[in-house]
Amino acid sequence: MTILFVGGTLFCVAAVVLVVIALRPRQSAVPLDRRRPPEEESTSQLTRFAGSAVRAMERYLRRHPKRLYRQEILDTAGVRLSQADVFLLVISGGFAGLLLGWAIAGPFLGILLLVLSPFAAQLVLVMRTGRRRAKFDSQLGDTLQLLTGGLRAGHSILRAIDAAATEADAPTSDEMRRVVTETSLGKDLLVSLLDASRRMESDDFAWIAQAIQINREVGGDLAEVLDHVAETIRERSEIKGQIRALSAEGKFSAYILVALPFGIGAMLMLVSPGYVTPLFTEPLGWIMIGASAIMMSIGGLWLRKIIDLKF
Repeated sequence: MTILFVGGTLFCVAAVVLVVIALRPRQSAVPLDRRRPPEEESTSQLTRFAGSAVRAMERYLRRHPKRLYRQEILDTAGVRLSQADVFLLVISGGFAGLLLGWAIAGPFLGILLLVLSPFAAQLVLVMRTGRRRAKFDSQLGDTLQLLTGGLRAGHSILRAIDAAATEADAPTSDEMRRVVTETSLGKDLLVSLLDASRRMESDDFAWIAQAIQINREVGGDLAEVLDHVAETIRERSEIKGQIRALSAEGKFSAYILVALPFGIGAMLMLVSPGYVTPLFTEPLGWIMIGASAIMMSIGGLWLRKIIDLKF
């Protein structure tokens, strides 16, 4: 069993490496002035097949729109892929998991991995979105400093936002650049800023947007107003840090409790495969796996409710 697991893993790694090598742009030794136009360059068979598959998936999604992996969700998560690309990756990963699970422990594990692949992809998107929003929230202090610096230098608020988009780190730079682009296309600045705050789920940034809008209506020193907002945001950040520190032990305990059954199961599969095999081959084992999954889900949601503090 261990040999099959290692062999299947190496096979998947080799397949991924081959795909990357095949899709990687190749360096040409022909001088630049003697090269053919890009549309006439020869492409590999695998690249043409991948492009055809993506175009077919795009046509299918245009005829049958899906809410799963919508483009706005991918943009919020910082994924530079289209919805069709993600669908194809999930389908490919599901079939790879089917083959690997079938080779390791039989058809049940393979089908289980195939079914879980969309949920795993959605979990990855949720985790990336959460990290991106947390990083955006932690960069608000620096963002306000960039805005106030630009305003004190004599720039308009839109020019200050453009400067922040150039000098700030991601994801702040991406969101500021999107605000500038939307405003240049005719969208109101307040609406663009509030849309960014909703995408990032940042109440602090919504305060910044409202402060900018109030200043545009009544006038005054916007840089001083933003300084006061920045001071309030820093105080809130300190309180958030204290709450996270106090709740860190509970979160870590919850992670251990959730991961413990999976760790013990993986260890038993490596140490004594025959002891675990009936779980995947006998009907009673399937029932036990289903019951344990339900109880683990209930316990995980319960623990999340306990440690998820709203502030």
